[in-house]
Amino acid sequence: MTHWLDDDEISTWVRFIAVVELLPGVLEQQLRRDSELTHFDYFVLAMLSEAPERRLRMSVLAGRTNATLPRLSHVVSRLEERGLVRRAPCPQDGRATNAELTDAGWAAVVAAAPGHVAAVRRYVLDALTPEQVRLLGEVSDAILTRLDPEGAMTAPYQRPVVTAAGATATTDRAAGS
Repeated sequence: MTHWLDDDEISTWVRFIAVVELLPGVLEQQLRRDSELTHFDYFVLAMLSEAPERRLRMSVLAGRTNATLPRLSHVVSRLEERGLVRRAPCPQDGRATNAELTDAGWAAVVAAAPGHVAAVRRYVLDALTPEQVRLLGEVSDAILTRLDPEGAMTAPYQRPVVTAAGATATTDRAAGS
């Protein structure tokens, strides 16, 4: 027997689905217009930019971006053609391949980040009170626990910190935009 949604549930669900459908397009449009990147291109570059030595195994990168290896391989090939990423054998496991962010890739993600962050703020965070931001985090965690019980999309990573001298160091942070 189907447990139908009540009036409050259906109203919430319809509005949530509207956000799920509209938000990716808005973020994609901003990135394409300002940086000539797709949202997924940006996500791949961002995950690499925040990894130790700006390098991840393709399988780990696939997990962090919620992509199949074939989809990720296709995107990495496109990014390689643009000189933003390169592949290299994994020194610890000759059967594995690493994706590495090039200096041009680093420059691209650094240039794209301010516009992307501004869009995230404009369309999501600035529409919410600090309490609603906290609640959005809690709601997202609850849903992600069901959708991603292994925690692949929320795996911790190293966020680079650029020093005054331009060198990079890393700090532990949770995944985010």
